[in-house]
Amino acid sequence: MASLEDLVKGHRDAITVKKVYGDPYQKEGVTVIPAAKVMGGGGGGEGEGPEGPSAGRGAGTGFGIVARPAGAFVIRGNDVTWQPAVDVDRIIAGVFTLTALALLVALRRSK
Repeated sequence: MASLEDLVKGHRDAITVKKVYGDPYQKEGVTVIPAAKVMGGGGGGEGEGPEGPSAGRGAGTGFGIVARPAGAFVIRGNDVTWQPAVDVDRIIAGVFTLTALALLVALRRSK
């Protein structure tokens, strides 16, 4: 079984600059460097129960990582610009939420 120190080191290595900034690529004199928001967290536990035949033991670890596109740096000559990524799912969820709220308000007013 891996030690807690080994697990923490492995998880720390999972959230690196290479996960945030992708490899730059060039086309027709323009360089694009993609970027992402990367978040992670972890936890662990250990325990023992009472003495005797039903003595409990315990252990556990967990780790999660989430990465979403943030945008890209675009380099043209000496000019660098930031182009944010568009999260279509978030836009659709926002429109759906606003529509549901508008319907609820309309229903309350009609009573």
